[in-house]
Amino acid sequence: MGSTTITTTPSIGAFWHSTPDDLVAGLDTSLQGLTSAAAQGRLASYGPNLLQARRRTSSFGLLVGQFKSPIILILVGASILSVFLRDTVDAAIILVIVAVSRLLGFWQERGAAGAVEKLLALVQVEADVLRDGKPAAIPVEAVVPGDVALLSAGDIVPGDCLILESNELFTDEATLTGETFPAEKQVAVLPEDTPLAKRTNSLFMGTHVVSGSARALVVRTGTSTEFGRVSESLSKRADQTDFEHGVSHFGYLLLEITLILVLAIFAINVYLHRPVLDSLLFSMALAVGLTPQLLPAIISINLSHGAKRMAEEQVIVKRLAAIENLGSMSVLCSDKTGTMTEGKIRLHAALGLAGNDSERVLFFAYLNAAYETGFHNPIDEAIRTFREFDISALRKLDEVPYDFVRKRLSILVGQGDRHIFISKGTLTDVLQVCSTAESEPAAAAGTQPARPVALPRLEGSAAPVPIETVRAQIETRFAELSGQGYRVLGLAYRDVGPLTDVTRDDERDMTFLGFLVFADPPKADIDQTLLDLKALGVSVKMITGDNPLVAASVGRAIGLPAEQVLTGQDVQRLSDEALRQRVAAVDIFAEIEPNQKERLIIALRKTGAVVGYMGDGINDASALHAADVGISVNTAVDVAKEAADFVLLQQDLAVLARGVREGRRTFANTLKYVYMATSANFGNMFSMAGASLFLPFLPLLPKQILLTNLLTDFPEMTIATDGVDPEMVAFPRRWDIHEIRSFMMVFGLLSSIFDYATFGVLLWLLHANRAEFRTGWFMESVASASLIVLVIRTRRPFFRSAPSRRLLVATLLVVAVAIAIPLTPLGDVLGFTHVPLVFFPALAGILLCYAASAEIAKWLFYHTRKAHAA
Repeated sequence: MGSTTITTTPSIGAFWHSTPDDLVAGLDTSLQGLTSAAAQGRLASYGPNLLQARRRTSSFGLLVGQFKSPIILILVGASILSVFLRDTVDAAIILVIVAVSRLLGFWQERGAAGAVEKLLALVQVEADVLRDGKPAAIPVEAVVPGDVALLSAGDIVPGDCLILESNELFTDEATLTGETFPAEKQVAVLPEDTPLAKRTNSLFMGTHVVSGSARALVVRTGTSTEFGRVSESLSKRADQTDFEHGVSHFGYLLLEITLILVLAIFAINVYLHRPVLDSLLFSMALAVGLTPQLLPAIISINLSHGAKRMAEEQVIVKRLAAIENLGSMSVLCSDKTGTMTEGKIRLHAALGLAGNDSERVLFFAYLNAAYETGFHNPIDEAIRTFREFDISALRKLDEVPYDFVRKRLSILVGQGDRHIFISKGTLTDVLQVCSTAESEPAAAAGTQPARPVALPRLEGSAAPVPIETVRAQIETRFAELSGQGYRVLGLAYRDVGPLTDVTRDDERDMTFLGFLVFADPPKADIDQTLLDLKALGVSVKMITGDNPLVAASVGRAIGLPAEQVLTGQDVQRLSDEALRQRVAAVDIFAEIEPNQKERLIIALRKTGAVVGYMGDGINDASALHAADVGISVNTAVDVAKEAADFVLLQQDLAVLARGVREGRRTFANTLKYVYMATSANFGNMFSMAGASLFLPFLPLLPKQILLTNLLTDFPEMTIATDGVDPEMVAFPRRWDIHEIRSFMMVFGLLSSIFDYATFGVLLWLLHANRAEFRTGWFMESVASASLIVLVIRTRRPFFRSAPSRRLLVATLLVVAVAIAIPLTPLGDVLGFTHVPLVFFPALAGILLCYAASAEIAKWLFYHTRKAHAA
């Protein structure tokens, strides 16, 4: 193939109207794909195969983002204006303090973003393509035009493609066409004006393979694809998580308070004939002081720390905001296989109609599994490894891959002119295509099996009997085996004469051959894991496609209540309102169709629960999207990993339980900052606003207010390292704006009381002048706001819950700095002065009384809320 590097997107128009040979020539590739060197050159020319630029915020973008707050911009504008008017030094100091605080937030967010990017690299969706003539797994973003993609069930289509080869290929194109049913695809040349929904020879980026397999030529990638062209109109911002919703409401609360306070203070100061510019600067500084400016950075830091800790627990976070949802999760829906059971499915027995071990059933099952190419699955692997037969004298002629509608897999095999069509699947669906049954197994129990080297004769020792005469016997056997916890599939066959290719329509008039019995025992520690999750306030519900008998048997074995089992048929009959009434009381759902999983998740969410869903299959994508918390595993199909918020490196609910605890720790530490910042800031600003009304001067200069805010933020930036009391992770917690508002009012007013006590000491005991007043109150403000962190960071008495070393050191360091600044030349620049030594014992007394009062207020606050909740 040619090796010329392409510098522009190939001028390929209606590729569905082209033959494969013409398209191969137009893309300068071959049916064996690209060489690695050519692919690298094209990747450099086209860029990554992404629908939008990777959400990797540049350092410059993060820096600019720190200054987007309107309050900050107004403050900076007013400071610049004051430079032109008169006060150059003060304005410069204000600008420096603002710059330092913003740079601090930038540094923290940049570090958090870098840590998360490294974790996301551990979970990558890959595409199978031909490179250098050989199959290779590469990241989806590395796919380029000219690649030949190898697709099977569960794969995400890596670009707009023309099908070169296909076998019973069906894709889900709902994201593009809105059609909920899978679209059948095959090789063809279509008219140029064929609408998108009818381009049956084309595959599109943003869709995925439901069943079958294909080899396809990638024509367009990234924004050049059909999905890329309409992505702006199709895409919408992901629904807010419960945590993000809480942050938004918190933001509105602060905005209301800030606007009222700032406008009132500005109006009063102007009314008192103070300089307008000074009043504006003072008001803006008050607004900055009231607003927890580092909240975005603190949230990012907490979430990235949580993501790193969760990675240590084998849980990779794909969407940071979902960490808080994981902590709030109250219901977890999960499949049975591999999560509650060992996931190592083994073939327990191959039985004939009478329930005896059957070599004939086993051999036909082996043929079906050995020639299957649709997608790797544990059932076929279990059959292949149970016994290996010599099938070299046979050949595969065709395949009808498994799909979730038929629930069958059929293989056409032949030897000479004998062609046998073998189908296996769920017993109900196999019986649907059977008209007869083989009345006796070929080998009785205990007989030494022979290894056949040719197809067995169709005729057994007795002629096949009508299926209706033995249906009751089959269903009884099925019920007995299912009730013992075994998964049972049916096996059937048909002589199709000279046919060399088959379709699903040929699955008819088959002869039922026997049962395939699979064992997948519960995990050894799953009952304890479920108890651990229950202790965390998370109820677990099993959603499985298996029949109710198997589901109930496994449920009883692992400790799930099995008295009530809701089936797919039950779900179908219930209205949405009736389903919402039922789902909370049922823990086992059986024979659930893929679209019903999503409906169950939505019904549970409508009960007020925060719902998690754990799935790894093709049919789990919609449920993963619908859940508050989508969870998959690293071995899942691409479409499931892409839809998930979390990816487990081990398919184990115990791993998830540890992840829930980490999510709750992260949530608790984020709320600590909110409580600390709002109560301390509100108290200081309320005190300052009140003081400005009766003092003949501004109680603190704008630059001093900003410095106070900057210093008190330092200890709070270490909150992500702080420990969390066990009771804070013992149950799901959610944002409670009413509690935050109450906490802010109670502790803000308590802070103000001791601020006014400080005013009394300074004015009436020490007779402080203007500079001494500002200096003394600056020390008290910083020290009280910093030390109170150690009290309100826990609901326990502060001496029974030790803070992290970093938090303690940062707190003490900031107090020391606040006391030291007035003693340095920097204090003169900032407008501070020395205060009498007698002030320091008074300050210590105020701080001790404040801490003791805060402890009492904390006890009363939480006990009162607990009593109201009860």
